[in-house]
Amino acid sequence: MFHSPCPQEDALAEPQQQERMDGKIVVVTGGSKGIGRAIATRFLELGAEVVICARKAPETPVSVGTGAASRDAHFVAADVREPDQAARVIDEAVARHGRLDLLVNNAGGSPPADAATASPRFSAAIIGLNLLAPLHLAQRANAVMQKQDSGGLIINIASISALRPSPGTAAYGAAKAGLVHLTQSLAIEWAPRVRVNSISAGLIQTADTAQHYGDAAALARVAATIPLGRLGQPTDVADACVLLASSGATWISGSNLVVHGGGEKPAFLGAASS
Repeated sequence: MFHSPCPQEDALAEPQQQERMDGKIVVVTGGSKGIGRAIATRFLELGAEVVICARKAPETPVSVGTGAASRDAHFVAADVREPDQAARVIDEAVARHGRLDLLVNNAGGSPPADAATASPRFSAAIIGLNLLAPLHLAQRANAVMQKQDSGGLIINIASISALRPSPGTAAYGAAKAGLVHLTQSLAIEWAPRVRVNSISAGLIQTADTAQHYGDAAALARVAATIPLGRLGQPTDVADACVLLASSGATWISGSNLVVHGGGEKPAFLGAASS
């Protein structure tokens, strides 16, 4: 019988023999830190030319290799909530490289907020960042990809919050649910030349994790609720992007890939056994 142990060190090991992405032109929004940085780094490692954007430049370049063999992601300063700045990210990538093969709409997020008291301005900003910005970027990318013989791929980074209640981040969850729906609609409208997929990421450990889940002890308790026994890492989402961009995924479009370590155990199980 096949048995696949999953100790912590094995789960976080570097993936082996991923498909090369040499010559591919990739744009990753929010690529200066966290999940976006991991996505950008992974595609650089696999040979792609990568353009990242964020409101502020990363403290250290997003790069791979050393010395003469080092390769950096090209940074574009942009607030993707502003349609003209979002368009500039795509335009600069195309001007620099002559084409665009993959857009990863990763920029997003939300601080905790009480839905009863959140201001209209706050809610509009969260929905703008997590839903409208990906739409504007996707429209600009699609205009480029439709003219290319090989078309292109758009990956929208959604969230498990799109698929279950999101108390404390209600506007965020609603926006991500809209992003999953948008993905499905665009996949139909823009086929067959452009594929569009989303990834609903589960509980991923980043520098911002503590503001949602607490200190190290709290994180350990949260991790214990996940069937695979750990919080996700940014590289888990990066590897899912590589999977969707690989030659084995050319008939996958309009799909929402859930990357969540097996999900969350139903609350009734704990209640019934207590």
